[in-house]
Amino acid sequence: MQAVQPNALERAIVSVCSLVLWLTTAVIFVILTANTVLRYVSGSSLQWANELPELLFPWLVMSGIVLAAEKGAHIATVFLVEAVPHRVRRIISISGWLVVTALYGTLAYATYAMLEIVHDEKSPILQVPGSVTYGCVMGGMALLALLALQSAWRAWRNWPAPAPDAGSQIPAAHW
Repeated sequence: MQAVQPNALERAIVSVCSLVLWLTTAVIFVILTANTVLRYVSGSSLQWANELPELLFPWLVMSGIVLAAEKGAHIATVFLVEAVPHRVRRIISISGWLVVTALYGTLAYATYAMLEIVHDEKSPILQVPGSVTYGCVMGGMALLALLALQSAWRAWRNWPAPAPDAGSQIPAAHW
């Protein structure tokens, strides 16, 4: 089975999430290292140095989740799907991806509805609104919904016919 080539949407999502992942990792590493060195050298530390990594960590995690989803690195259980005829697999695949899209879309919308509520919660030292972290979760859920919708579209458009000698083989899930 040949790999599915990423389109412009996937490349853009991967580029943005990779940038966020690398930036947050680098900033967290530099801040924690500098604060540790400062603590051992002078016995003091930067007050905000503990808070900023806490604010950046959700961005790092969410970008990693989206990248893992795009690369197909999440666990999938397919033994029941492999037991049904090819046509039924296609219906299950399309239906499943549409349900996943709807669930991620619902989570993104629910998070959006909470932004106004959590905006008033501020971090103690930097006074960053809580909506920044929730916005990251909302964005990640929206990106996951887009990837799931694209997987449903691929299942609809590009479902290959089973090869005569392929038996029960099915194409690997997009993510």
